[in-house]
Amino acid sequence: MSGFFTGNDYFLTTPAVLLALFGCGILLIDFLHEARHKFMNAVTALLGLGFTAYQLVRIQTQMDLQGRTELPGLHDSLLVDHFAIYFMLVCVSATFVAILISVRYLEIEREHHGEYYALMLFALLGMYFMLTGMDLVTLFIGLETMALSGYILAGFLRRDKRSNEGAMKYFLLGAFSSGLLAFGFSLLYGISGSTNLAAISQALAQRPPGDVLASLALLTTATGLLFKVAAVPFHQWAPDAYEGAPTSVTGFLSTAPKAAAFGFLIRIFLAGLFPMHLAWQPMLAMIAVASMTVGNLAAISQNNTKRLFAYSSISHVGYILLGLVAGNATGLQGINVYILVYAFMNLGAFTVLVALRRADIIGDEIEDLSGLYYRNPGAAVMMLIFLLALAGIPPTAGFLGKYFIFLSLIESQHYGLAIFATLYVAVALYYYMRMTAMMFMKEPASDEPLSMSPGIKIALGLTLVATLLIGIYPEPVIQLANAAILR
Repeated sequence: MSGFFTGNDYFLTTPAVLLALFGCGILLIDFLHEARHKFMNAVTALLGLGFTAYQLVRIQTQMDLQGRTELPGLHDSLLVDHFAIYFMLVCVSATFVAILISVRYLEIEREHHGEYYALMLFALLGMYFMLTGMDLVTLFIGLETMALSGYILAGFLRRDKRSNEGAMKYFLLGAFSSGLLAFGFSLLYGISGSTNLAAISQALAQRPPGDVLASLALLTTATGLLFKVAAVPFHQWAPDAYEGAPTSVTGFLSTAPKAAAFGFLIRIFLAGLFPMHLAWQPMLAMIAVASMTVGNLAAISQNNTKRLFAYSSISHVGYILLGLVAGNATGLQGINVYILVYAFMNLGAFTVLVALRRADIIGDEIEDLSGLYYRNPGAAVMMLIFLLALAGIPPTAGFLGKYFIFLSLIESQHYGLAIFATLYVAVALYYYMRMTAMMFMKEPASDEPLSMSPGIKIALGLTLVATLLIGIYPEPVIQLANAAILR
């Protein structure tokens, strides 16, 4: 064993080992906690996230000390670089906030079990290999580890029919997309004779333009990847899964797994399929336009806030894909910025929705926001800020993400796409303002206070500060995003 694994391999896999140990530890000690002490499982999970983040920073520091931008491991099946560490830290941060808002929610639902937090850590474990993998087998195992954890979390409310239905649809369509992705990977292996992305890229570069086998591999691989990020026309699972899942899980699924899926997609397209960029860039442009169109127009008619945010998320996928379509450094930097700010502003909005949950009120209908300003002015103002950020209004962090995407399109002379994307900002502002009007202009249906637990208060504080601070003083984030561009 010592001859197979080097000290460097152990060092690079430490974040994954920590997540696995803390996840298994939660499962082992859960039965020791009484019902009123179940929050200790969340504390254990947060400690695991802290140690994982510390180890990621250690790896980053080691790279800087050695003057390197990447560290390969496990016989080149793993590659830890600035890109992977940046995305992984975004996923860790999103999971941290999701755990904070879960404690009170699960208590109200009477489903406070240790496996909930363990599954979040196991999902994050899968994300690590999705972001660092340079081998098709490693990438696929990481993806399935994350996906299987997500399926279970989506159906965590076992007594809720909506939760069961949403989880089943998520599972079936997810399994179908995984099958397509595995078929695409098998074709890439057949073309190159290797599962390594660098070898696949070299083999594709030698194929003639319009090669049928290479085109089929691209089509099936892209379809599987676009299912994972819920891009149109592969988005059907998202609204039902978002609506049925526990609200805290919906916030988690819409941020951390989505960030990891985009990192996975970018790695595949730029490190493995780049020789075919003349074929996949126009395809992604059409999918981005379709995602913005369907996502924004469908969100207008939604009365359930989680379905509205699901379609909103689909439209944001379109914006992020435009950065890849631009194909320049500004576009890739814009994707990195967008992923980070979207995680904070979207989780902030979901934190307010979680606070609306009470014993007799689910809190996921737009009507449930009625008169929120009169019941809790602070929560209403914070929700307004998160909604403005999601729409891309300055000086919030959301504006920064859209700015770089639009700039990259202009620099790459995609003027039509830039104009089209800008127009949809107005559509998004309309349905976000529907929620705002409900909070500020309607009479409250109830005077019952919100479920403002310590975890929810901390989560609101973190997401609000990040949403405003990044928008007002963006320079540190811009530098981090620039350093994390996949070279």
